[in-house]
Amino acid sequence: MLRRSPDLWLFLLVAFGLSWLFALPLWLSDTPTGTFMFTAIGLAIMFTPTLGVLAVRLRARRLGDPATGREWAVRTGLSAGGSRGRVFALVALAWFGVPALVVVAVALSAALGLLSVDLREFSLFRESLAATPGGPPPMEAGVLPAVQAVSMLLVAPLINSVAAFGEEWGWRGWLLPRLMPLGTRWALLVSGVIWGLWHFPLTLRGYNYPELGAWAAPMFVVFCVTFGALLGWLRLRSGSVWPAVVGHGSLNASAGLMLLVGDAADPPVFAVAGITSLVGSALLAVVSALLFKYRPVGQPVPVAVT
Repeated sequence: MLRRSPDLWLFLLVAFGLSWLFALPLWLSDTPTGTFMFTAIGLAIMFTPTLGVLAVRLRARRLGDPATGREWAVRTGLSAGGSRGRVFALVALAWFGVPALVVVAVALSAALGLLSVDLREFSLFRESLAATPGGPPPMEAGVLPAVQAVSMLLVAPLINSVAAFGEEWGWRGWLLPRLMPLGTRWALLVSGVIWGLWHFPLTLRGYNYPELGAWAAPMFVVFCVTFGALLGWLRLRSGSVWPAVVGHGSLNASAGLMLLVGDAADPPVFAVAGITSLVGSALLAVVSALLFKYRPVGQPVPVAVT
């Protein structure tokens, strides 16, 4: 059934095609990661899954789909799901729980000897500030890092959720329910792999794992499968895409914690330490498995098949 579904292929064509199209200037100009241009294009790419959803919706309307805008919103998770209380609770869990997992991943990496931390001078953070125009602002040791940490927890998740919505409405809002006929496990695996492959225009350039070069691409697929399972649990458990949106935004806000607590004398290697590393992926896999076992999910409202 999935192989004969034009809406699925239309969604993937738009999401993948536009991501490569938007990334083309990065490849033609060999723009390095970390630059303003790379960041701006990466931000634009985040909205290509949403454009894929809109393309599917437009096609459905042209084929005479009788679903109203409200019905489509329910199908794709824009509503509050079956219980507003549960949605709000899971939004709060995503907001604070994902940064907690980031902290655990950093602590676990340090305990395993994979990460050197400097909680006294915050040397890596100070070094990054010194490299910015104008030099670092005056501060007592720990004051600015503390302010940065509070921002990561309370402010940045909301800001990052705006761009995260561009991805999540496509991946967890539309695609995951669309794949549920495969069964929950396969739907999570397939959607996670697709999500990871979609990042290739950036990860083939070493994005997220600069030490790996093009090998960053398959490495990030592993992370997308494990973190995608957690976001999938939030989506399926709530019947709404909003907890997944906030969870994604919280991760983007807090994933840089290693740069805050790292040691400049022994900088972190992102492939082996932190939330996006193998350590972090293993942690996410365990947490996701426990959630699915002890807090089973319901079936989302199915997306119409065309």
